[in-house]
Amino acid sequence: MEGIERVYKFIDEVRTYYLATVEGDQPRCRPFGTVLLYDGKLYIQTGKVKDVSKQLAANPKAEICAFNGSEWLRVAGELVNDDSREVKVAMLDKMPELKTMYDADDGNTQVLYFRNATATFSSFTKAPEIIKL
Repeated sequence: MEGIERVYKFIDEVRTYYLATVEGDQPRCRPFGTVLLYDGKLYIQTGKVKDVSKQLAANPKAEICAFNGSEWLRVAGELVNDDSREVKVAMLDKMPELKTMYDADDGNTQVLYFRNATATFSSFTKAPEIIKL
């Protein structure tokens, strides 16, 4: 399995990960559950009206962390906005529960992909494994 596919599969199976951003000099962290592998890129989704969107606009550097009970994954990099309708539709089709809150044409739905990212798989029993995305 290719590196980015392994990263995506881990996050998708865990279902909940934690996204860390920065607001001024204060770290901010919150649970997320949206993930999509599209056109070779790892995407997440949020709403443009949310604080997290404003934080990423001011500083696109972010990190996510996911844990499956024995291994954890951290992905650090820049989150880049992608306003294409196609990727919004793909995210909403993958996660239909979002359709009660978001629509590809609502002006609020935001999808972002990781750029210049590093994924690190870690556990207490083996050395970390690093994958460049």
